[in-house]
Amino acid sequence: MAVLHNLRITLEMIKWEHSIFALPFALCGAMLAAGGWPSVHQLLWIIVAMVAARSAAMAFNRWADAAIDAANPRTSARALPAGHLSPAFVVSFVVVSSAVFVLAASQLNRLSLLLSPVALAVLLLYSYTKRVTRWSHLVLGFALGIAPSAAWIAVQGSLDPRILLLTAAVTFWVGGFDVLYACQDYDFDRGAGLHSLPRYFGIRGALWIARVFHLIMIGFLIGLFLVFGMGKLAALGVLVVVLLLLYEHSLVKPNDLSKLNAAFFTMNGVISVLFFVFVAADLLLRK
Repeated sequence: MAVLHNLRITLEMIKWEHSIFALPFALCGAMLAAGGWPSVHQLLWIIVAMVAARSAAMAFNRWADAAIDAANPRTSARALPAGHLSPAFVVSFVVVSSAVFVLAASQLNRLSLLLSPVALAVLLLYSYTKRVTRWSHLVLGFALGIAPSAAWIAVQGSLDPRILLLTAAVTFWVGGFDVLYACQDYDFDRGAGLHSLPRYFGIRGALWIARVFHLIMIGFLIGLFLVFGMGKLAALGVLVVVLLLLYEHSLVKPNDLSKLNAAFFTMNGVISVLFFVFVAADLLLRK
């Protein structure tokens, strides 16, 4: 029972439900590669790989940042600093999740298997970037952004440069909302000597950088739409993303971060799901 109890706490710690951020974009990559739905076998193992990879990354991040989280009043109640989980259990969870990810990659194709250690390295090493660079937000974005390209490889066994437009879009999308999220740790990051864009540019400047990141994201989505010759439904999906991003940014102001969680969790989950729905519908109806 202790293992099940620890597993429940671990799932809460890594916010496994937030897989919704990257998974729909991975499915977009898979469907673009297949020209419709990929096979059930491919779809199953892509989902397993996505959930396992994200679980490993989040648990590793909590382990790597345990001392930082303990010192930050906002995060001191998390499972590791609060003593609800042992470091050994979390490391074991990372190892098992990573093994499941590699297993899933092996069930897809040879290139997916060969690149699985590279993907894990990107996902795990992100945890240390805030210690050395203010641009860690984009590193996190890239860690999630590789999902659609990885899904393309999972389906095709090779990489088409066109799908890199979606990787770039996700990179700047995640980078933008991570800048927003980092605003709440502005004072702590300054005191702890951690690097973030809010620390260097202030909250007002960081909000503008997040807007620029999201504007760049829209540019890449338009490029994706054009190079794949998508139809009206996909175009509507891009428009919906634009409107939702405008609403997201309207929720956060330099002197009022009270709605930050709504902007970060709710709106970005909605953005990823709706974009996938429109792209999937466009592909299936045209097929």
